[in-house]
Amino acid sequence: MAYYVLYTNHKGEYIMERIMSSRNLTQLTDFYQLTMMQGYFFAKDVNETVVFDAFYRTNPDGNGYAVSCGLDQLIDYIKNLHYSAADIEYLRKTGFFREEFLEYLANFRFTGDIWALPEGTVMFPREPFIKVIAPIMEAQLIETAMLNIMNHQSLIATKASRVTHAARPDGVMEFGLRRAQGPDAGIYGARAAMVGGCVGTSNILAGEMFDVPILGTHAHSWIMSFPDELTAFRTYAELYPDACILLVDTYDTLKSGVPHAIQVFQEMREKGIKSKRYGIRLDSGDLAYLSKRAKEMLDAAGFEDAVISASNDLDEFLIQSLKNQGATINSWGVGTAMITSKNCPAFGGVYKLAAILDKETGEFIPKIKLSENAEKITNPGNKTLYRIYGKDNHKIIADLICLADEKFDESQSLLLFDPIQTWKKTHLAPGTYTMRELLVPVFKNGECVYESPSVMGIREYCNQEKETLWDETRRLRYPHEVHVDLSDALWKMKNELLEKLQGN
Repeated sequence: MAYYVLYTNHKGEYIMERIMSSRNLTQLTDFYQLTMMQGYFFAKDVNETVVFDAFYRTNPDGNGYAVSCGLDQLIDYIKNLHYSAADIEYLRKTGFFREEFLEYLANFRFTGDIWALPEGTVMFPREPFIKVIAPIMEAQLIETAMLNIMNHQSLIATKASRVTHAARPDGVMEFGLRRAQGPDAGIYGARAAMVGGCVGTSNILAGEMFDVPILGTHAHSWIMSFPDELTAFRTYAELYPDACILLVDTYDTLKSGVPHAIQVFQEMREKGIKSKRYGIRLDSGDLAYLSKRAKEMLDAAGFEDAVISASNDLDEFLIQSLKNQGATINSWGVGTAMITSKNCPAFGGVYKLAAILDKETGEFIPKIKLSENAEKITNPGNKTLYRIYGKDNHKIIADLICLADEKFDESQSLLLFDPIQTWKKTHLAPGTYTMRELLVPVFKNGECVYESPSVMGIREYCNQEKETLWDETRRLRYPHEVHVDLSDALWKMKNELLEKLQGN
């Protein structure tokens, strides 16, 4: 993927530098996608237009919601979708593919339409976060890479939203690069963590690629490399007076680290150095106890505004527990648990066929997947998604999946009902609610019509999105469920299909 940085050199000249090459990820797919495509090529009309929906069935980590993330990388993937001569030769050597099909692939481009939730949107199970309308060959090919990109970043963004919620109002720094499952997971995991609410990352490449704040202090090795702790602290303070966060647990936190940090801060004050950000970092031991004692020592020395930062295998539950214990920590560094989504390492996004275009009538023929598990029965047809808010508080009431051509009037009453337990109904009076269509056009006829915001812009949008959730939905354990309902027209279509198929 191509990223550019504009900067001035030491001569004051403007330089535009490419920092990462474009990546052709066309072959990032499952083998059965190509075997199906070859089957379509010889057995069907390759231009048969279909509708596919990407959605997920269960919120990760027992959360009350998920955060959509990864659309910008999906856009880049679609733009660069093509088979190189080397790709074609590799497929030829496998012996599975006929020459006519390989000739088709040699000229392959995406020509369809894609709708998606903007990145940073909060979303819920069973509702489409991406809709694809395209020739069946094209819609089939993009499944694997799409899910790979969106599943990973949505998982990490959701985890980060949980961690940052537990830490509020304090900031959380992402610093899990060394524990991520490879460079891509570290880079795009850092991006997703920023979208989910982190204030910065330790990952310099992610900072450069996505123009997000980079943060960090120093390691124990810095302290150990000097003759003594005090010399190490003084040297660091001289180098970084405006960002002087000192790691105090290398030898003895309360008897050595904190007293030496205070001594350095006093020396800086005597020299007239006013640091923009200074304080200590704790990386081991009983963080609640140590932070409270350290705070007492810092306050007694006149450094009431000193930052007390903590790390050491933190996650949302430990952060919440430490806060409940009265820990005086006001800055958090979270690594492994967030970058790997340790408690829930996978996001269950799926991609299902929903409709096929009838060329004679110009109408979409709905398709449905059956299952003995009601939650796994898909929603048929060409659909869109509306979010319904309380007009007085702008909190989410419910989401409504409906057919793409349905229209609603906020000045009229609206009946919502559970699509499975249909006796559960909610009547919304006229003028008491507002509605917003969530899916936005991203590609039209193969051309990108969407401009992605900056990562920091997406982060701000995500923060606004999370404010539309009730506190009960943001609980870390046993959150309130946001209802995802079907319109009456879609519900009737679905049940008519079910009755027809069961009758066969």
